[in-house]
Amino acid sequence: MKRLFSIILVCFAVLAANAQFESGTKYVNGSLTGLGLSYSKKAEWRFGIQAEAGYYFADSWMARVNAGYEHTKATDDFSIGAGVRYHFLQNGIFLGAGVEYNHYTKNVNDVMIPVEVGYTFYLNHYIAIEPAVYYKMSTNDFADGSTVGLRIGLGYYF
Repeated sequence: MKRLFSIILVCFAVLAANAQFESGTKYVNGSLTGLGLSYSKKAEWRFGIQAEAGYYFADSWMARVNAGYEHTKATDDFSIGAGVRYHFLQNGIFLGAGVEYNHYTKNVNDVMIPVEVGYTFYLNHYIAIEPAVYYKMSTNDFADGSTVGLRIGLGYYF
């Protein structure tokens, strides 16, 4: 009986998750970001916030834009970006990639190429907790400008 109940529960979860990733679905997310180290010999702790909005232009494919702020010991970073995200329907895992413009100080700007892998854990039909691990490659200074980090967000699908 427990096995049958578990199978039915998994089926409902998969069917409910498919609805969020359909073409035409809209998405907003607020997240804590950074929570990691820079990819350099002078490793810095980073902590920030990020806002993100997206639109599913095809099943499982989302176009997204984001804006964020990160604080380090030396700088305050502001960023804007755009990208795509692909959701695997079977398990809630997603992959994302894009391009991001970062402004560090009056003299330093950088274009980053972020890639991420994460998981969408639904609390109900519309709200999800989304942890992700990301890598942002700097095009200005690969060795000292690239970062690795963790992001955890609260997403709303409508």
